[in-house]
Amino acid sequence: MFQNLNIVVGITGGIAAYKTCGIVSYLKGQGACVDVIMTKSATEFITPLTLEVLSGNSVVVDMFKRPSQVDVKHISLAQKADLFLIVPATANIIGKVANGIADDMLSTTIMATKAPVLFAPAMNNGMYENPIVQSNIEKLKSYGYYFVEPMVGHLACGYDGKGKLAKNEDIIGLARKLVKEEK
Repeated sequence: MFQNLNIVVGITGGIAAYKTCGIVSYLKGQGACVDVIMTKSATEFITPLTLEVLSGNSVVVDMFKRPSQVDVKHISLAQKADLFLIVPATANIIGKVANGIADDMLSTTIMATKAPVLFAPAMNNGMYENPIVQSNIEKLKSYGYYFVEPMVGHLACGYDGKGKLAKNEDIIGLARKLVKEEK
């Protein structure tokens, strides 16, 4: 199903970032070309090297790093993508995209892509339930962005509530559905 597809995985700064390794590995094993963009905050939870090994591609973090060849990376990745996954999607990235803020490699590339974008939110339940976050999610849905619902459960912060990253198989399942619909 993912054979020969170009999938960009955006990883943001949340504890659930480590779970993205399983998604990247699975997609690569299914024959997808996987490119990873990490926010600087994401690198505090997991290293780019881990994702480079799993994806087989260089990981992009810094929008202003000088490339070895002339390439406007956020544009080339945006155009290359058949599908865009944001896992985990923090309140920060959801808010940025919902309000047109493109100030790092991930938010800039999301703004430039025409591919379907799937957000998998993961955050503290208080943050997830915040009316501003909920409004931003609804706004993005109205623009055609997709979301996989977070789970209710025990969160890394010690609280119980809705905000736990959806299971990898649920994220991959919705990604599979989106790819099918696009064909």
